[in-house]
Amino acid sequence: MALYGAPVWAMDMTASTLAILRKPQRAMAVRVVRGYRTISYEAACVLAGSPPWDLEAKVLASLYRWREEERARGSRPVQRQIALRREELRQVLVAEWRQRLLRPTAGLATVEAIRPVLDDWLGRRHGSLSFRVTQVLSGHGCFGKYLCRIDREPDARCHHCVHCGEDTAQHTLAECVAWEEQRRVLTNKVGGDLSLPALVRKMVGSAESWDAVVSFCEDVMSQKETAEREREISTPFPGRRRRTGRRRRADNALFRPP
Repeated sequence: MALYGAPVWAMDMTASTLAILRKPQRAMAVRVVRGYRTISYEAACVLAGSPPWDLEAKVLASLYRWREEERARGSRPVQRQIALRREELRQVLVAEWRQRLLRPTAGLATVEAIRPVLDDWLGRRHGSLSFRVTQVLSGHGCFGKYLCRIDREPDARCHHCVHCGEDTAQHTLAECVAWEEQRRVLTNKVGGDLSLPALVRKMVGSAESWDAVVSFCEDVMSQKETAEREREISTPFPGRRRRTGRRRRADNALFRPP
């Protein structure tokens, strides 16, 4: 429904029109990837493989104009010709989207990891994103830095190793000593480079690598979530106390996945 009548308005979009389109698209993309609602528009869309709707609208408008021009010349395109034209326009869309992703306003790490393999990410025939995989790919999840940012922890330190002052997705993935065994299993499948761009490249390269990443994320993040719940019960830090009733539901609406 969002793109209804796109050939009429696609070429006359204003900043307010873009904002109207982006709000529901972001919400839908977050649901698709089972992510936290704090994930940015750019990161949510690229994770979900959902091109910006304003670009989708331009494709529909261009296809409509092409068909009208063909009819004006006395030609009636057959289904195969329409499909080929649609694919050409789709390639233009992806190229323009890739250019936009060179200048993300938020979700930089996620966007920079996926942008180099955007075509493979969109066209892959294996792998889906779970809540815990999305936490690692987005950095929005059970990590000290993120929990501190949303006032659920007093600081960003890692509770699973001694010397880390900032628990991030990358620290969890590549550094934290608590997950050495899980990391050993993962690197046996994907290699020793656990930077996010390298990991995403391996994930789109094979179903085996994707499954290895899923296994790591499900194991490690479930343990981190359990530890956070235990701290939530036992700690006196106000921001971390368990919410009850309406306040807890409101908090969950802000920070928990749908």
